[in-house]
Amino acid sequence: MLTMAAALGIDRFIYTPILPIMAEAERLSATEAGLIASANFLGYLVGALVAAISRLSGSRRGWLVGMLALSALSTGVTGLASSLPSFLLVRFAGGAAGAVAIVIAISLVVDAVGATGRNSLIALHFGGVGVGIATSAAVLSGLVLGGAGWRSLWMAAGSISVLLSALVALLTATEPAGKQALVSRNYKLLPGFKSLLVANALASFGYVMTATFLVAMVRHQPELRPLEAWIWIVFGLATAPSVAAWIWIASRKGIPRALALAYLVEATGVALSVLWPTQQGMLIAAVFVGATFIANTALGMMLARALCSGDLRKPVALMTAAFGVGQIAGPAFAGALHDALGSFLFPSLIAATGVLIGAALVGRLDLTRP
Repeated sequence: MLTMAAALGIDRFIYTPILPIMAEAERLSATEAGLIASANFLGYLVGALVAAISRLSGSRRGWLVGMLALSALSTGVTGLASSLPSFLLVRFAGGAAGAVAIVIAISLVVDAVGATGRNSLIALHFGGVGVGIATSAAVLSGLVLGGAGWRSLWMAAGSISVLLSALVALLTATEPAGKQALVSRNYKLLPGFKSLLVANALASFGYVMTATFLVAMVRHQPELRPLEAWIWIVFGLATAPSVAAWIWIASRKGIPRALALAYLVEATGVALSVLWPTQQGMLIAAVFVGATFIANTALGMMLARALCSGDLRKPVALMTAAFGVGQIAGPAFAGALHDALGSFLFPSLIAATGVLIGAALVGRLDLTRP
């Protein structure tokens, strides 16, 4: 839980509430803002691929703590960047470190769930993302009201993440000697896994436009600006219990149908953010996207586990990489089209359509077939 709160809830998603303040101060275009977000996601892709290497010397705990600390430090260092290349570099480094930590943390949790059958562990683990988003957003809102600039906001976020990383180091148990090396064992991907990978990429492409530019959308419309201090907190609060809720739905409808339904809700939220640009519409959009994007990842990982056998680390890394591909494309695509057309309408509708295609792909999977 603490890993996801730090690496995703803060180190990744703190960019959204800081972006409009940073963009105004540094005169960043939507294209440049999208590139900075995409650089972070490119780092996640590279980190996921690194995590899939056959052998990484040392324990999973060592890699988890080390990469989580590097991700946290990169968040604070972002406040010292002063040019587009430096923003791209530091956000790339943070994304790469965060992805390695996330892949290892997920593999640890999935292993534990496989041994105990306690799906509540998955809900608790992924629920950390929403806790990180809501907590950091509340802290940053208070700092903004106190007159803090964007550099101070990054450094404050980095400080919170460093603290969480230290707690992870204290609370994560040392592995038995026989499990010290990250050694890849045999694994087999079953039919349907490729469809899941494509759906995972489409879902990430869909949510990331709203998740990256939501606060900017609110800030740049006078009638919506009163929501600026609250919209990201609402997003995080919707995220925190979402995994537990969707796992409950999956226990009754099956994972493929539950994931398809979650994709439909996410697509609705993405579309509402541009089709119903009122305070009510934006709040509902924030709830719909917040309540599904991490749950989609959790359900996707559970489905991936059902569609593979053997070592879980490489399938987890492949899922993370597919998610990363969608995230890399999304912000750059949305930013470029916004600068060209003056609106997020067209890219957001394309994104929602992609998520609907993903829903069709996973909805047709049948886990009862051999």
